[in-house]
Amino acid sequence: MAEKLLIRALKGGKSTRIITLNGKKMKKMPSALEKLTHLKTLNLQNNLIPKVCPEVSALTQLTTLNLGNNLLKEVPKEMKYLISLKKLHLFGNKIHSFEAEACDGLQNLTLLNLNNNQLTDIPKEVKRLKRLTHLSINHNQLASIPRELCFLKNLSELQLNYNQIVYLPKEINFLKKLEKLHLARNNIEVLPQFQNLKLREFYCEGNPLFLKEPVKAVNQYAVWSLQEIISRYVMKELARNNPILTEAIQWYPQIRNILSKARKCAICGEFFLTVWLECVKFVPPHKNWKISKNLQLLPLQVLICSYKCFSQRGSNLFGIAQL
Repeated sequence: MAEKLLIRALKGGKSTRIITLNGKKMKKMPSALEKLTHLKTLNLQNNLIPKVCPEVSALTQLTTLNLGNNLLKEVPKEMKYLISLKKLHLFGNKIHSFEAEACDGLQNLTLLNLNNNQLTDIPKEVKRLKRLTHLSINHNQLASIPRELCFLKNLSELQLNYNQIVYLPKEINFLKKLEKLHLARNNIEVLPQFQNLKLREFYCEGNPLFLKEPVKAVNQYAVWSLQEIISRYVMKELARNNPILTEAIQWYPQIRNILSKARKCAICGEFFLTVWLECVKFVPPHKNWKISKNLQLLPLQVLICSYKCFSQRGSNLFGIAQL
């Protein structure tokens, strides 16, 4: 039956735009696909296909590819030839590796569905998918996500439910267009600061966010290095628009590089380099976030520059002891 449908499509020549061969028990992708160079949509869902055939490289006008519920074991590098692809469905396979080279040609991809696979990591090259708006990797085995994923500035929906993620990179704050963030059923113990994001949906139930009891810090004094003392002074003067320092620093790129790594104290608002104390602050979720009704407070990571600032903290901020 699948062969007959494909032959019929081939007879259609350039007029063929859509091919649907779902649930045909196919064990491989038809090599004759290379003749359908004007194909726009290819549906091969619910088959027994173990790999993507090389001939797929001819489908440069394809915009939608559905290979959901097959037997694929990887996101292959052949995907890079699908330069017009906008929607890629690979859910329900056995994918455990994501070839970095696959990201090279997918510059127009807006939706990527990798739900229900066996992925343990995502390549850093994912940052090349610059037009991606929807990324779904539910029910996999991810322990973390690369910080490069947070450079996808057009991303509006990120689903990472049912993984093994322990922490999120602080760069997640770069996802200014993110509206939906799903993190349910992971191993996340603390969340970075992302209250500036315009989230409309946020799910994080089933994480050990409240299982560890916060403790107060016991160290009362901090010994700063000479670099830290000078850096704090320079950054304070730059914030005051000191004309001498502002002009002088232009000639020292190595110093600018050091200062670019500065953090901002959650209490006094001044910049510093050395992380003196990592804390947890419990804040109520934004009214527009869609989260569990039982979750009244969320733990967010904050950094403090000194014991002096720590002693001035509010009652909802706790130091994290290193045990």
